[in-house]
Amino acid sequence: MLRDQSLIPLSRQHQHALALCVRLDRAMPIKAGDLEAWQAEIQQIFEQEISIHFAAEEKELFPVAERFAELRSLIEELRVEHAKLREFFAGAAARSLDAAALKNFGETLSAHIRKEERQLFEGMQRVMSAQELAALAPVLDRELADASNACILPSEATRLRPKA
Repeated sequence: MLRDQSLIPLSRQHQHALALCVRLDRAMPIKAGDLEAWQAEIQQIFEQEISIHFAAEEKELFPVAERFAELRSLIEELRVEHAKLREFFAGAAARSLDAAALKNFGETLSAHIRKEERQLFEGMQRVMSAQELAALAPVLDRELADASNACILPSEATRLRPKA
């Protein structure tokens, strides 16, 4: 099913986060010397995009989806997953994640995104009218504006050394 226009900004952000997951997976096993750089990058991405993304979903998207009985349990699962992911992001900010935790983080984030894309977005497009979906577009654009204005640039802390 094609993605409804109103959900495309969230899907684009999902692509950014999935790219991080793929890079993280390809870097496995992560060397101890690279742990801080990965955690700094994860913290930066959370602060500049994912925290805004989560807030938009929780404030605007989830309440709309919860109006439909067939999506309620899924929304409950997604809220729990957001909480778990926030724990990972807090761990990255505290620089307390080891290589195994980073692997678990990448797998958890990837599975969460795929659930939103394949179950939530598809479900919303199935049960909501075109007008209901269209009404989400300006609301989501407003909520996501700060993320689209952020420019993620590598810093010394987030720059990974090339593999030898």
